[in-house]
Amino acid sequence: MANWNDPQPRQGFGASPSRDGSDFGRTAGRAAYDAGLRRHMLSIYNYMASGVLLSGIVAMLFAPYAIAMMQSPIKWLVMLAPLGFVFAISGGAARFSEGTLKVLYWSFAAVMGVSLSTIFVIYTATSIATTFFATAAAFAGLSLYGYTTKKDLSGFGTFLIMGVVGILIASLVNLFVGSSVLQLAISVLGVLIFAGLTAYDTQMLKNQYYHLRGTDFVGKAVVLGALSLYLDFINMFQFLLSFLGQRD
Repeated sequence: MANWNDPQPRQGFGASPSRDGSDFGRTAGRAAYDAGLRRHMLSIYNYMASGVLLSGIVAMLFAPYAIAMMQSPIKWLVMLAPLGFVFAISGGAARFSEGTLKVLYWSFAAVMGVSLSTIFVIYTATSIATTFFATAAAFAGLSLYGYTTKKDLSGFGTFLIMGVVGILIASLVNLFVGSSVLQLAISVLGVLIFAGLTAYDTQMLKNQYYHLRGTDFVGKAVVLGALSLYLDFINMFQFLLSFLGQRD
């Protein structure tokens, strides 16, 4: 793999040999790298956005059946199936082909849509739409920050992951406690944590490209990156909706 910081002269990337050829080669190499990075990140955003769109379409299609699903044992399958797909994609990335990962990703997005259909029973369509667009605007700003900032966000990773574990535990506890105050606290913390993860994951995906470009894994990385950003978006949306949404 190329090393753009290598001070040794290069004649790659179309640089013509001259006294200043090494500088021209590095400049051309930097431009080629930046173009490749933009294509890579654009692919991730396209897959992520397409997954969210698919989930939204499926959610609206299944909304008329949401009450029946919530009142039947199938609700557990609807609730747990998306988690199973996440584990399958994340754990099988090294073994599965790129095509298999894509099929799993689209299947996950569709199943997640079935799970999200229940929000149409709880909240008004207007509040769902308003919260969705608010989440989209926040996500765009946070992801742009993560992509452009010079600040190293890696130090926040452990803290944010611990926060995710914390809100999962708190959510399980609140299933038995049923505290509205605790639920509000979970929702607020959930928004803040997944907002931070949006910026963190974006920077991480950007930095990973340096090591992955030119390898066979780069296509799989697009799917895995889309999944990470999808989860950030959907979780931020759900937590925002839980305390901003108007109930039917």
